[in-house]
Amino acid sequence: MLFNLVAVLGLRWLATAARAGPGTLVLWVLAAALFFVPQGLVVLALSARYPSEGGIYTWTRETLGEGHGFLCGWCYWINNVLFYPNLLISTAVIATWAIGRGESGLADNRTYVLSATLIALWAAVAVNVIGTGRGKWLQNIGALGTYLPAVMLIALGGVAVFHGSPATPITRASLTPNLSSLATLNLWATIAFAFAGLELSSSMGDEVQDAARTMPRAVIIAAPLIALAYILGSGAMLWLVPSDHVNLAAGFIQGVSVGATRISPGLGWLAAAAAAMYTIGNLGGVGAWLVGPARVAFVIGLDRYFPRAFGKLHPRYGTPYIAMIVPAVLASVLLVISLLGKGTTVERAYLVLLDTNILLYFIPYLYLFLIFLLQFAVGTRATANAAILSSAARDAYARLPGGRLTAFVFGMCGLLMTAFAMILAGIPPEGGEQALLFLAKVVGGTTVFLLIGGVIYWRGRAAARQRRAELNASPVIDG
Repeated sequence: MLFNLVAVLGLRWLATAARAGPGTLVLWVLAAALFFVPQGLVVLALSARYPSEGGIYTWTRETLGEGHGFLCGWCYWINNVLFYPNLLISTAVIATWAIGRGESGLADNRTYVLSATLIALWAAVAVNVIGTGRGKWLQNIGALGTYLPAVMLIALGGVAVFHGSPATPITRASLTPNLSSLATLNLWATIAFAFAGLELSSSMGDEVQDAARTMPRAVIIAAPLIALAYILGSGAMLWLVPSDHVNLAAGFIQGVSVGATRISPGLGWLAAAAAAMYTIGNLGGVGAWLVGPARVAFVIGLDRYFPRAFGKLHPRYGTPYIAMIVPAVLASVLLVISLLGKGTTVERAYLVLLDTNILLYFIPYLYLFLIFLLQFAVGTRATANAAILSSAARDAYARLPGGRLTAFVFGMCGLLMTAFAMILAGIPPEGGEQALLFLAKVVGGTTVFLLIGGVIYWRGRAAARQRRAELNASPVIDG
């Protein structure tokens, strides 16, 4: 449950939502209904049916075959390599508020940011390489570090409700989002994918006790907590801070500071405490998004489509250490490029990578909802190793109210919402030639990564065919 909290909940989205005004409260509810609830149902069903290592890669491979499984796993793994630098830089910026240097300009010091991000990344790697039993505590503490500041903000907002009017006027008109606006639709897609990540814990199925029962239960507990934190946290931000004054870099800390000082100037230290907890929370988030995709890469390595080293376990700790170290090395290179290439063509190239990251992340979600539809709405059986299905859970969702019709409605909601978000990801708010250039770069960058994955898969298949040919050609010795 804590792993799900730290994987999904991102307090940075509260500032994004509050900056856009009260209409985002309705967008949160719509995103929860059309994306988060379907996502939760899909993860519940598939994690119970396939409680094994590999998560979304395994689900896709068993339903659609190895080619689609590899494409899904490759996109899931590589997009997270591109995601680490963003999360780590955000962590370094927020950490300056924890030490009282939030407005000192320290966050703009590239030496500080690079040092802090690299230390945080490799600390997370080290903790998780020495074992899941130890590494899970980084994620557990990180979940508390993420959720407690949200509770603090909501509580301060609740107190403020009884002591004055909202800083941002909340009326029927302001609560109605303008869904005819491209900017609003872009924000809606962003808000929807702030809910993404419930599938991550399933990638570690072989390391969870009674995974077929434990993982679905964890989703059922965590999902409402996440939705409440987003909706009530955004409402608290709107009540405490005027929407046009929200600091996008540290908005929730701004809300905590305003709410605390309204009660008493002596409570100003709560903002620093929230920043410190959030920093720890982000470290847990880095750990979660490091170990989860590493398990996907590990299983792909066992299937011999990634280099064989990805399928190796540490001789002492029994963890897929190569599958964790390689993405950490790649992320370190991207961090150096993003921070030392400021104002150069290198920085512009990195920004294109970030934009392609969005589309790459959406591809596994297309597979997620598609395989759910095939298995639970259409009734397609697994194409490969059906033995990994949990016997206790094979028919667990046959009693779903509405049966296949309900599965079809929820699956289609998630699938269409994902496709809608992918279309919006390629359309910047501005139009003209710059929009076409942006689209060409993003689609081109995504295509390049897909081609790289295709080459890796082709080489893996060729090597597998050669191994089978050698085995068939070897002489059989009669006992």
